[in-house]
Amino acid sequence: MRERGLRVRAGECTHKLRTGDVGSVPVVVVLIMIWTAFQLLDHHFLSPRNLSNLSVDIVGTGLIAVGIVFVLLLGEVDLSVGSVSGLAAAVFAVLNVNNGTPEWLAIVAAVLTGTVIGVVQGFFFAKVGVPSFVVTLAGLLAWNGLMLYVLGASGTINLRDTGLIPALTIEYFHNPAATYGLAALGATAYFFASHRDARRRRAAGVPYRPLGSTAVRTAGIAVIAFAAAFVLSRFQGLPLALLLFLAFVVCLDVVLRRTSYGRKIFSIGGGVEAARRAGINVVWMRISAFAASATLAAIGGLFLASRVASVGQTSGSSNLLINAIAAAVIGGASLFGGRGSPWSAVLGILVIQSIASGMVLMGIETAVQYMITGGVLLGAVVLDSLSRQSQKAHGRA
Repeated sequence: MRERGLRVRAGECTHKLRTGDVGSVPVVVVLIMIWTAFQLLDHHFLSPRNLSNLSVDIVGTGLIAVGIVFVLLLGEVDLSVGSVSGLAAAVFAVLNVNNGTPEWLAIVAAVLTGTVIGVVQGFFFAKVGVPSFVVTLAGLLAWNGLMLYVLGASGTINLRDTGLIPALTIEYFHNPAATYGLAALGATAYFFASHRDARRRRAAGVPYRPLGSTAVRTAGIAVIAFAAAFVLSRFQGLPLALLLFLAFVVCLDVVLRRTSYGRKIFSIGGGVEAARRAGINVVWMRISAFAASATLAAIGGLFLASRVASVGQTSGSSNLLINAIAAAVIGGASLFGGRGSPWSAVLGILVIQSIASGMVLMGIETAVQYMITGGVLLGAVVLDSLSRQSQKAHGRA
């Protein structure tokens, strides 16, 4: 019975691939190719030091990309996240460094700055009817200008060496028990969550994943998790920034996939009118998605400020916006709405930051990095478009 279930599941996966539902398969293949190529060109690429630095480098932009996923699920776009991240970091720096405000209060003010901006932009889009592209493009310019105004004549504020924000990207859990414990916890949690979901679906009489399939997936996750733990433990251990990033991603993934709020977001992305007729408050849901995007942009801005230990006029530059949106799209979030997850942003930012890291190791100029990243982004968008057309042809979209 179990073997038959596994064969049926394998057949379903094959059918999904043939009908355009490719999931995260392409980006995983691309990531493996990138890592293999750079390792062959420079044996330091997969060294524990470089991979540890890579795991910290992805956090700031990755958080911003996770926020963008909320907006992309609606079939919209947020062009202001880069400026919002810079403004939030500037608010924190001015309050804490220049004015002596307690760090926790400055952090709250910075994050709430992002939340308020998201609510305002979401209101103009959802209630007034201004296209999201126009609203957030205006925000890109306005919040960047406000950041420059907040920073003042100095233009750059160096963060204090002590405190929570500087520690975000320099603190490590050196004990191997922490690294391997997190790997074991992740694999175990995935197994029990998947098994519980399968039991509930079976009780409801709907298709569910057989236990054998869950076990295979859990084994795959465990192999990846323990391999990562082994590599990280060979350098300085588990980075605090990576731990917090994974916590954010897991929590937000639960919100999107296992709560009514998340199901409503997906419903709106699948069809606004159908969602409205189903009784969903479309205006509120749209505003909340933009609020989530801007809030995560603010948090990401604090991590980016921590990485360079300062806030300056280039904080939240246009490259940050491009990389964040590209990460979400490359990872599998659809520009047409209704498909994506926080893990999409994780995979996408891994691809982008891996390219950047490899280029730095090889001493290749930034211009080439941009061209390669642009090519990968174009390929992801083309694949998304072809996937959508294939699903429509097979009645799946």
